[in-house]
Amino acid sequence: MNFESGIEFAKALDNKDRLKKFRDEFLFPQHKGNNCIYFTGNSLGLMPKSARELFEQELSDWAKYGVEGHFDAKNPWVSYHEPFSELLTDIVGAKKEEIVVMNTLTTNLHLLMVSFYNPTPKKFKILCEQKPFPSDYFVFESQLKFHGFSKDGIVEVAANENGVVSDDNIIEAIQKNKDELALVLIGGVNYYTGQRFNMQRITKEAKKHGITVGFDLAHAAGNVDLNLHNWEVDFAAWCSYKYLNSGPGAVSGVYIHKKHHNNDKIQRFNGWWGHEKSSRFEMKNEFVPIASAEAWQQSNAPVFNMVAHRAALNIVKEAGIKNIFAKRDVLTAYTEFVINESSPKNAIRILTPTKVQERGSQLSLYIETEGKQLFDYLTKNGVIADWREPNVIRIAPAPLYNSFEDSYNFGAIIREFYRSK
Repeated sequence: MNFESGIEFAKALDNKDRLKKFRDEFLFPQHKGNNCIYFTGNSLGLMPKSARELFEQELSDWAKYGVEGHFDAKNPWVSYHEPFSELLTDIVGAKKEEIVVMNTLTTNLHLLMVSFYNPTPKKFKILCEQKPFPSDYFVFESQLKFHGFSKDGIVEVAANENGVVSDDNIIEAIQKNKDELALVLIGGVNYYTGQRFNMQRITKEAKKHGITVGFDLAHAAGNVDLNLHNWEVDFAAWCSYKYLNSGPGAVSGVYIHKKHHNNDKIQRFNGWWGHEKSSRFEMKNEFVPIASAEAWQQSNAPVFNMVAHRAALNIVKEAGIKNIFAKRDVLTAYTEFVINESSPKNAIRILTPTKVQERGSQLSLYIETEGKQLFDYLTKNGVIADWREPNVIRIAPAPLYNSFEDSYNFGAIIREFYRSK
């Protein structure tokens, strides 16, 4: 699409937007009596208005039923987690039985590595992208240590000057280290640059060498197209508080390919809620795993941590994930156009790849000089973005609640900053 300057063009795009009604489904922080320009969906999505009503329902049922709410509540707590598997199938491209919602992201990565990181003295290394999210690095380092290895077992694929790791370099690293790699575990979208990796290609290459493949989809779930089952990814985990708008510290999701479900040799830290449902309440000490990803559950659902997730996923279902992704591509490209048009040449360098297939909603802006001053100016003028040292402002125009006019106004504030210099 060819973009044009001016507010009227942005308004015209908003008038044609099939998702524009969903903006009213969310609550925005306010700035001088108006909605902020909220561009931090890559860190914490906005609150769905419907969450309040759903919370009230569970509070009411707790008051009314007490423990009997596990079976008598409007949404029985004993099975509260179950609808999420269906709601997430299109979002992550998996079968219902391959998905379970439980715990939080880093906890789930550790639990999944119990099952899927099986090092030997020769094959013990873990391959990731350079500069993974720190929590991922801590997981890798501590898992290696737990198994008696040093952090030298982490193979980081080098990035270019923009922080971007090419898929070709990842493939080359897999080939080079194939005899020592036990696991490839990469962030599907890099948190710092917003780069989307070719997960299908990476998985295919690793599988050729008998290497297990997992992904941290914290910045990918709800943001980019995923087809985990058909790609034959072994496992993945994601949080739900970014593009899935489910609240601070919200519950995590887990995917485990169905070929692993009935493997009785797989290692797993078992818990009561992973036990076969028909005999769970017989309270026997012999563990019988559910024949699905639910076998990896350890405890019953944290209902109040799941309420907002239910509200948010209902909105995604109504909007349609394909519609969300179609708007994502246009809105992100328009925002990129506005940034380039609004700033002096070379003042802002966008680290995120330009190709649609190599990014989602996030744009990472590298500002060589006065980066923090620009960030503070944006904040002062009602823009909520986020800052990453040393000189990066991350923004993410989210298709469900951001408008094209938001992007235009963002550009106008950038223009005012540079004109004031």
